[in-house]
Order: sequence, then C-alpha cells, then structure tokens
Amino acid sequence: MIRKLRQRFIRIALIALTIAMVLVVAVVNAANWFSVRGELQQTLNFLSENESMATRDAIFGRMPGKNRHVRNLISESNWFSVICDPEGTIRNINLLNTLSTDEETARTMASQVLKGNQTTGFLSDHLYTVQEGPMGGTVVLFLNCETKLAAVRTLGLISALACLGGILLAFLLVSLASRRAIQPIIRNMEQQKQFITNASHELKTPLTVISTNMELMQMEQPDNPWVKSTQKQTAQMRHLVDELVYLSRMEEENAPLTMENLPFGQLLLEAAEPFTAMAEYQGKVLTAKAEENLYVKGDRASIQRLLSTLLDNAVKYAAPEGDILVNAVSEGKQAVLTVENPVEKPLSEDQCRQLFDRFYRADPSRNKDKQSGFGIGLAIAAAIVEKHGGSLSAAMTDDNRLRFTCVLPKGGAA
Repeated sequence: MIRKLRQRFIRIALIALTIAMVLVVAVVNAANWFSVRGELQQTLNFLSENESMATRDAIFGRMPGKNRHVRNLISESNWFSVICDPEGTIRNINLLNTLSTDEETARTMASQVLKGNQTTGFLSDHLYTVQEGPMGGTVVLFLNCETKLAAVRTLGLISALACLGGILLAFLLVSLASRRAIQPIIRNMEQQKQFITNASHELKTPLTVISTNMELMQMEQPDNPWVKSTQKQTAQMRHLVDELVYLSRMEEENAPLTMENLPFGQLLLEAAEPFTAMAEYQGKVLTAKAEENLYVKGDRASIQRLLSTLLDNAVKYAAPEGDILVNAVSEGKQAVLTVENPVEKPLSEDQCRQLFDRFYRADPSRNKDKQSGFGIGLAIAAAIVEKHGGSLSAAMTDDNRLRFTCVLPKGGAA
C-alpha cells in the first residue's frame, strides 16, 4: 500500500511538472518562431517592393527614413530573384545579392515554385513570394533564411534537452522526497493498522469468554435459540477480527511471506474441488482449467487463500444456474488467472473498482442477510496480489459477466 502510494505521488507530481515544462517550452518556441517568421516576412515584403533596385546599395539609397532594425535586416539578408515572361519562360536571374546560390539552383527552385499554386511559402531554407512582374510576367523572389531557421532549430533542441533534463532531475528529487512528503499519511496508516491489531487482541479475550459461557449454557439448555444465535454472532465476530488482523499484516511494508516456486495450476485445481461441489449444490456449474507446468513465485498459504477467496466470491454471487469459468494460463513472464461468472445486475466501472474496498457491497445482492461474509475478502485478495508484485482487477464483459483478472509473476519449476 505504501509503495503504491509513493508511486502514485511520484506519478502525479511528474505528470504535473512535465505538462508545465512542456507548455513553457512550447510557448517559448512558438513565440520565437512567430517573431522570426514575422521579421523574415517583413524583410521579404520590403525587398519585393524594391526589387527593381537591383543591389543593397540602391535599396539603402531609397530607405533613409527606415529605422535601424529594418536596415540591419536588409543588410544581413541574402536574396535572389527570377523573372519569367507571361509564357513562364525564365528570362532573367538576379544573383547580385547572394553568394550561396548558383544560376542552375535558382532556375530549379523557381520552376518548383511556379508549378505550385502558392504565392508565398518556404522552399528548403528559403522564403519566397510570387508577384506580377513587368509586361505581364512573373517575378519570384527568394530570401535565404538558413541562419534564422538554424537559430530557431537550435533553440528548440536546447529547450527540449533542458526540458528533458529538468524532468529527469525532478524525478530524482521527487523520488528522494516522496517518502517524506507522504510521511503524515504513512504515519496515519501505521497508527490505523496498530489500532486494528491492538483492538483485535483486546476483542479476542471477551469473545473467548462469551463463547465459553455460551458453550456452558448450551450444555444446560441445548435447545435455547438465544444461545445458538449468540454463538453464531460470536463466531462471526471472531472471524471478522481474524480477517482484519490478516489484512493489516498483509498491508505492512515488510509482511512475513515465505517466497517459493509454487505449482499454480495444481494449487488452483485443488482449491477448486470443494467449490465445484458447492456450486453444484446451488445449481451452478464451476469449470476450472489450468495450463500445465505453470509456476508462480509466492507464499503458499497466501496464494491458497487468494484462490479460495476468488472462487468463493464467484460461487456466492454467480447468478442462479450460472456457469463459473476459471482459467490459469501463461502470458510471457506472467501467470494470468481469470475467474468469471454471470451476475443478475451488471456493475459499473466505479463499482468494479470499489469491489476491493473494505466492507464494500456493490448492490443488494451482496447484502449480508443473503450471503455470509463482511465484504473484506476481496480487499485481502488485492493485498495478497500486491505483496506478490502482481495486479488484481475486475471488469464486466460484453455478455454481462463479471471477470476478475489476477496477474502474478511466474516462477521456475521446482
């Protein structure tokens, strides 16, 4: 329980931090990209308006009123243009303002742009615009954006690496601090377990006295219904005390378990024998199957109790004349046990999850007046599975059958 609580705390903290960091990185990079894109578009628009002035010097002579930022953008720009006649034939290529592009490359790029229907966009690392030229022709102006785009990519890579490093560092710090963060909850849980244990021991003495007194009274009055009723209630109370103590011990961080390789299939078939007869007596059919040579790593007494609890639950709450299917198979490095039975009333997802809560009863069909038990058996089963490093879940199938799925780590043959 404590381990699961720590894992949940770490998971929630990391998810929240990851979302925040990814959002910050995304906003910073998006803002940077829009800023760079705006500057490039501004530069390209200005160049397209002054393309007739062939060189930087000529353009600067026409822009004395422009601010220093715009003048710097123009001075740092690397561009070229391609002029085509109305038939689409290239008539002139202006490479005076670029040193990185030759005539053949310029011709190829212009042909690619003219084949498309866009008037502006990116081609490789160039931002281009298509405008109407003199005498009905077309002018394609290309602005080299390699330096700006490289800076954008570099910022994106650095910020992504910083985000990843921050997440890893946060994981380390949260892992180290998680136990201290949940220490009040752990202390409360330990006090609760200690209270249950102490209270159980304190209850055993008066229950023993009551049981002994009832036995003496029964010897004197063998047919007294009040004595029999008291004995029955005392036995149920003693059973509840034992169950609570067992659950409390199973939820301890260092529960006393003797781990060994167990023949899971054999244990399942042995556990199913008495419940098969019980189901038949109630007009139900229980079928148990197990894969051969299926072993799990676990504590024998705990695994036997787990199997008995799941089988007992299925027989008790299966719909009248229903068939109960139990199957154990190997899946990779895990042993998977499924126990399913028809139910009179389908359960919701929330109800299926709450089946493993202490004293929970999903519907009136699980009322204590109809079935014996305290609603604590499945909580014990879940605690056993968790201690063995597995998982236990419940879900409804498409044909209104309640299916319990128990996953346990496989063991080697003894």
